[in-house]
Amino acid sequence: MSMNRQELAQRVGAKLKAAKPESVRGVVGFDGFVDEIIAVVDKRYSTINYDRIATITDFAARAAQAAGKSANLELVVKKQKLGGNGPIMANALAAIGFRLTYIGNLGYPQVHPVFQELAGRVEVLSLGEPCHTDALEFDDGKLMLGKLGPIGEISWELLLERVGQNRLVKLLSEAQLLGMVNWTMIPSMNDIWEQMIRYIFPNLPAGRRSLFVDLADPEKRTREDVAAGLKLLSAMVKHLDVILGLNLKEAQQVAEVLHIRLPADLEQNLGQLASDIRKALGVHTVVIHPRSGAAAATEQQDASFSGPFIQQPLISTGAGDHFNAGFTAGRLLGFDLDESLCLGTATSGYYVRHAKSPMQADLADFCRNLPEPEF
Repeated sequence: MSMNRQELAQRVGAKLKAAKPESVRGVVGFDGFVDEIIAVVDKRYSTINYDRIATITDFAARAAQAAGKSANLELVVKKQKLGGNGPIMANALAAIGFRLTYIGNLGYPQVHPVFQELAGRVEVLSLGEPCHTDALEFDDGKLMLGKLGPIGEISWELLLERVGQNRLVKLLSEAQLLGMVNWTMIPSMNDIWEQMIRYIFPNLPAGRRSLFVDLADPEKRTREDVAAGLKLLSAMVKHLDVILGLNLKEAQQVAEVLHIRLPADLEQNLGQLASDIRKALGVHTVVIHPRSGAAAATEQQDASFSGPFIQQPLISTGAGDHFNAGFTAGRLLGFDLDESLCLGTATSGYYVRHAKSPMQADLADFCRNLPEPEF
């Protein structure tokens, strides 16, 4: 007998409450950003009172009006927080209770203050200085304006210098999860993957491990780069259970590179698209998460789940990384595919409502009383 959405969410909450995430080890890398969450002022009335530009459409119109002229757009920094796909995902997994090592650009030789909470939760091996993102948030999405200088220094050679090949092998030998995210912004990621396939993965002890990969909006990378990266993911299945996480836009981009025809009524057929991408790559799992929910496919099945979508989130930057953390947590804890989708959307849903990563007990309670989506 199939369960309805709320019954499934209650089951997930009960399973998470009883789970032992501290028994699972993981390694995540390699980026690191200082994020500033920003509102763009529409009208200002006093030093503390203003109306913000509510939508990207309105912001685009305001910018277009300045063509051939000029404009002065005021940015209000609402919050400074740790950023980057890796640190956000790692912080969310650590909040749930997983034991992690984070390798990435968190400040060198001293860790930047914005990452102190993460450093208190996980082992940190920093590679260099963090990058910076101005995250302009609107009701209908966000614009991430990145200053990426330090991320270009991330390389296989830097990993060997700051971490060492033997330590990498030891860390991954003890881990059940390897997360390598933000492929798009790390130009040398394909080379890092090639070297790991050659020197690291063959030296790991027997036993299956999961690799979670987030491409992170590959639109600005060439089609050839994307194709090469996807080919390397296929090569990794010999050593790891590869999970490829995609938002809706990324799924469309990957489908184009793989010459996969998009199904009609795309959001209603995400499971089919996930299955088609998975078959083309030969990876273990493909998961696609638009704002309204998520779908995933393995060789054995596909599933979907309608998440607790909210029209006006307290924060949206990092929502996808929290979904990735929750979905991966479900997989690592042995949850079924639909249960993992539920946990992913719940982790993201909690985060956008509270602007913080949920602890295990908080997330379990949130699942047991999962809000209905606001469409």
